[in-house]
Amino acid sequence: MAYIVGAMLIVLIFVAVPVKYIGGEPALSSVVSPVHGLLYMVYLVFAFDLYRRAGWPLSRMAVMVGAGFVPFLAFYIERKITQEAKAAIEVDTA
Repeated sequence: MAYIVGAMLIVLIFVAVPVKYIGGEPALSSVVSPVHGLLYMVYLVFAFDLYRRAGWPLSRMAVMVGAGFVPFLAFYIERKITQEAKAAIEVDTA
């Protein structure tokens, strides 16, 4: 989900917003903005569920939430969180 939200944020920031404000054509932004917003809300539900199930500190949840605001950060955070979750699972099953 983080990859999808991250990709939509990149399209929004680097394509749709410039087309709207530089090109004067708001149609793309009027489609991409709500789609990103909806997907971000779904991402928040998944992030909260992971935070709750993993028993992580609130700071880790804040990092996951922040990943949806900064272009390209979602990809880094997703990889980092996935590695930590896999490591935690391996420790629990060992």
